[in-house]
Amino acid sequence: MQYGIIAFLALLTLIFLAAAIRILREYERGVVYTLGRYTGIKGPGLIILIPFVQQMIIVDTRVRTIDVPSQDIISHDNVSVKVNAVIYFRVVAPQNAINEVADFMRATSELSQTTLRAVLGKHDLDEMLSNRDKLSADVREILDTQTDAWGIKVSNVEIKHVDIDVSMIRAIAKQAEAERERRAKIIHAEGEAQAAKKLVEASVTLAEESGAMQLRYLNAFQTIANDKTQTIILPLPMDILKKFGMDEIAVTKKKSA
Repeated sequence: MQYGIIAFLALLTLIFLAAAIRILREYERGVVYTLGRYTGIKGPGLIILIPFVQQMIIVDTRVRTIDVPSQDIISHDNVSVKVNAVIYFRVVAPQNAINEVADFMRATSELSQTTLRAVLGKHDLDEMLSNRDKLSADVREILDTQTDAWGIKVSNVEIKHVDIDVSMIRAIAKQAEAERERRAKIIHAEGEAQAAKKLVEASVTLAEESGAMQLRYLNAFQTIANDKTQTIILPLPMDILKKFGMDEIAVTKKKSA
């Protein structure tokens, strides 16, 4: 009989110790309640509780991810797209994550979906495709502000895919082609303007420098002389003509083929 009592007491002691002793890992924190009232945060390491008086809810403080499902969004320029994203966050105030919201994971997920639709709906399709980093930063800032009361820190938001209808893809391709043609015409026009400017500068130089004009004559003569079927008329300089008392003279030379 005595051994039975000892065994019973030993069993009660083991049950008491099992209920009183907890070990929390480095990334875990315990939200402790005493008779239903919040009394503090404990952990990591060895935690001793008063059985049936104190309760503890364990919260993981590591970075978590939420895969936001595809959202149907109407862009600012009335284009329908499907956008999905991934949210990275962690619990920084476990007492708020437990006391301020019933299910912080679900609440953060739902808030991420509505915020993604609200932010991207204010922008055109071109911005969604080219400025993902900026849009992701805008969504992260809004989420981080709204989840601060829940003890949650949103560290990053990544927009994964922006899916567009096939007809819109063809329209975007045509738009891109038209944009390339526009740029090509602008570059061609700029080249023509620069060439015209250089020609004006060259004409001024030729008008001011007689030697430059003679070099230009020689260059043109060399170009024409390559064609043996052409008749070449060379004007003589005015100073030579004056010596002979003639206003002008021309020499005609015809090259045989």
